[in-house]
Amino acid sequence: MDLEHESITGVAAGVPLATDGPDPSPGETVSVSSESGAGRDEASAPSRERFVAALRQLAQTVTIVTTDGPAGRHGATVSAFCSVSVEPPTLLVCLHADSRIACDVLANGRFAVNLLAASQSSLASRFAGSDPSADRFAGLDWVHAPNGSPALGEAAAFDCTLLDAPRSGSHRIVTGRVVALAGRIADPLLYRDGRYRRLAADLP
Repeated sequence: MDLEHESITGVAAGVPLATDGPDPSPGETVSVSSESGAGRDEASAPSRERFVAALRQLAQTVTIVTTDGPAGRHGATVSAFCSVSVEPPTLLVCLHADSRIACDVLANGRFAVNLLAASQSSLASRFAGSDPSADRFAGLDWVHAPNGSPALGEAAAFDCTLLDAPRSGSHRIVTGRVVALAGRIADPLLYRDGRYRRLAADLP
């Protein structure tokens, strides 16, 4: 399954560049023009299909972003997550701008990022469901983190206050100040090429 109901994997350094032109021959020098312009950028951009195919090569940690407050309690599986700063502790997640989770996070002004363990793939699938009105928390082990957002049992939670959420294309880049931490996992759940995965043995 693809985590595309309310989120899509973000772009990270190291993804091979995908273009609609032929690949350069070994040893061939590729020049990059400084010419700019919206029309030229659109003409040279990779197709959506090639871009998504390139992103599927990434192995990313799987998280569930949760929030609670005046707008209500909600959560969604998200793979576009990374740290921004250590001092002060800051992180970001990318949420589809029209999704319920994005709207609720903005309205509540707070959220938690729950980093899932490899044993929690069924939980990730549950929160990636296509029905945003379903009570995804029913019957689950969870508590309110100090800032008010749900922290899920057996997950590592980053409890955040919303800082900013500018829109970029179809998504909002949601940054948060980490105010509390809870839990710790030894073996994180990963997602790559449309499948859940786990870490293998350490490399020498």
